[in-house]
Amino acid sequence: MTSTAASSALAAGPDVQRRILRVLVASQILSGAGLAAGITVGALLAQDMLGTAGLAGLPSALFTAGSAFAAIAVGRLSQARGRRPGLAAGYLTGAVGSAGVLAAAALGSPVLLFTALFVYGAGTATNLQARYAGADLAAPTHRARAVSTVLVATTLGGVVGPNLAAPTGDLAALLGIPRLAGPFLLSGAAYAAAACVLALRLRPDPLLLARSLAEAEQSPAARPAQAGPAVEGAPERPRGGVVLGVLVMILTQLVMVAVMTMTPVHLHDHGHGTAASGLVIAIHVGAMYLPSPLTGRLVDRYGRIAVAAASGVTLLVAGLVAALAPGDSVALLALALALLGLGWNFGLVSGTAIITDTVPLATRAKTQGMVDVSIAIAGATGGLASGIVVDLAGYPVLALTAGVLALAVLPAIAVTAHRR
Repeated sequence: MTSTAASSALAAGPDVQRRILRVLVASQILSGAGLAAGITVGALLAQDMLGTAGLAGLPSALFTAGSAFAAIAVGRLSQARGRRPGLAAGYLTGAVGSAGVLAAAALGSPVLLFTALFVYGAGTATNLQARYAGADLAAPTHRARAVSTVLVATTLGGVVGPNLAAPTGDLAALLGIPRLAGPFLLSGAAYAAAACVLALRLRPDPLLLARSLAEAEQSPAARPAQAGPAVEGAPERPRGGVVLGVLVMILTQLVMVAVMTMTPVHLHDHGHGTAASGLVIAIHVGAMYLPSPLTGRLVDRYGRIAVAAASGVTLLVAGLVAALAPGDSVALLALALALLGLGWNFGLVSGTAIITDTVPLATRAKTQGMVDVSIAIAGATGGLASGIVVDLAGYPVLALTAGVLALAVLPAIAVTAHRR
C-alpha cells in the first residue's frame, strides 16, 4: 500500500476498523458453530469407537495438538501475506478435517478418526487467531475491547452448535453415518462458510494496513497528520510481558480444556444423553465468549494484570463447584462449566492484550502464532491427561486439581509486577 493510500485509510480509520470488525464478527459466528459442535461429541465418539473412557480425552488432545501446528502455519502465512489468506486457509483446513471425521466414523476407522481430528484442529487455531486481527488497527487504549468484539461473535455459533447435536445426529443417520459424528456435518459447512466470508470480504487486510500506517507515520511528511489517536495512549511495553501473557493463556487453556473435555463423558456415565451434554457445553461456550465486551472494558479500565488474576480465582471456583456437584445434577455442572468459561475468557482477553502491547508490528503475526502454539500444546496436554485422571481417580479429582493449578498464575503476576 502506498503512503497516499495509507493516509487515505488513516483518515477513514474508524470506518475501516468497523468494517473489518463486521467481517470478523460474521466469520466468528460461523466458526463458533463449527468449533463447539466438534467439542460436544468428540470424546463420546472416541469412547464409542474404542470402547474405553481412558482414551476419551484423546480427541481433544489431537485437535488441540493440530491447532498448535496450524497456529504456526496461520501465523507465518499472515505475517507474509496478511490476515485474510492466513485465516481463510486455516478455516478451510478445519473443514477438510471435519470431512475426514465423517469418513472415519462411516468406515469405523480409529486411525483415520485421529488423523482427521488433528487436521480439524486448524479451525480451533484460526478461531483464536482471528482475535488478533481485530486488534491490528485498534487504538492501544481500546485493544482489549476490539479483541472482545471478535471473541463475543463466537457466542452465537458456539451456543447454537452444541444444541444441534441431536438434529445433526438424525441427519447423519439418514446418510448412513453414526449419529455421534453428526455435529461434524455442521462443523465442515460452518468452517467452509467462514473461509469464504474472510476470503471475499476482509478488505483491506488489517495487518497489512497497520504496517502501511506505521510506515507512513515514520515518514516526515506524514507525521503531522498522524500525531493523534493512532499513537496517543500507547501503553509502555512491559518487561516480561510476552512471558506473562503466554503463561496466563497457557494455564487458563489447560484447565479449561481438561475439565470441559471430560464433562460430557461424566454426564454420559450418570445416564444423561447428548441433549444434556449439548446444553452444558452450550452454556460453557456462551460463558467463554459472551462476557467478552465486559471483559474488554475491564481490561482497558483496570489493567491487564488485575483481570489476569481474576481468571485464576474464577477457575478455582469453577473447579470446586464441578468437584462437589453430584453427577446427576445437570444444573450444578452447567454452573461449573459457566464459571470455567468465564475464567478462560478473563485469561484470554487479558493475555492477548498483554501480548499485543508487547510485540512490535514487524513480527506481530509470527509471534502471535507461536504464542498460540503454546496455548494449543497446553490444551492438548489438558485434554490427553483428563481422560487418564478420570479413569484412575474420577471426575471430581480432575476438577479440583485443575482449579488449584489455575492459581499458579498469581505468583507469576506478582513476580512480573515486582519487576515492573
